[in-house]
Amino acid sequence: MSDLDNISTLEELHINYKDKLPVHLGLILDGNRRWITRKGSKDVTKGHIAGYQTLKSILYPIFQAGIPYLSVYALSNENVKYRTEKEVKYLFKLIIKGVEDVLSEPLIREKRVRVRLIGRLHNLPKEIQEKIEKMNRATEKYHDNFINFCVLYDGQDEIVDAVKKIIRSKIPMEEINRSTIKQNLYTYDFPELDYIIRTGMEDGARLSGFLLWDSSYAEFKFRSDLWPDYNKDMLLEDLKAYLKRNRRIGR
Repeated sequence: MSDLDNISTLEELHINYKDKLPVHLGLILDGNRRWITRKGSKDVTKGHIAGYQTLKSILYPIFQAGIPYLSVYALSNENVKYRTEKEVKYLFKLIIKGVEDVLSEPLIREKRVRVRLIGRLHNLPKEIQEKIEKMNRATEKYHDNFINFCVLYDGQDEIVDAVKKIIRSKIPMEEINRSTIKQNLYTYDFPELDYIIRTGMEDGARLSGFLLWDSSYAEFKFRSDLWPDYNKDMLLEDLKAYLKRNRRIGR
């Protein structure tokens, strides 16, 4: 048994492996609707609120592990396209609740977390856009930890929007390189992903358009567990699995 196997808490993991842990962690939250259906309820909104509570509960353990950058796939463009109007309205209410919770959450101030929503936010109702801007202003001076919540997001759309920004900037073609693309992404100030954890993968392994540019050399962990069941013990297990991998990054 290795020393890593003997570690039982996220604090221990951080103390012993802080230089090897992911700098940028991605979470794809999948399984809320299936979770509540299996509980015998047809009210999918209850699955979403359970998923939201799980997300809130997992943030502190992530900070305990010393991971400074977190990106969360919260709501894709496809989710909005194929959900009922009632469900979409509820998801929008959850976004508002999330923003309000950020503004009142002591952990955000204690850990000095800069929080942003990224995606095609101009398609959100104006009320939500105004609350997001208020949250942006409230956390913009924090630079110890960082969270991006991907909302109305798609990785291909992000690259399309970056190309449009480059064209509008009239950058000469011969000056465009990978760095140019990165500087015009929603994640321009985030490092590339080191590790992506996706729950709810009972029938394959997919990214579903999550941070496509930034995931080029990321490691992946696909779990069959549904998101509302995810907890800090699973996070510890997943981070240990990451530390046991040999990341070559093209070499």
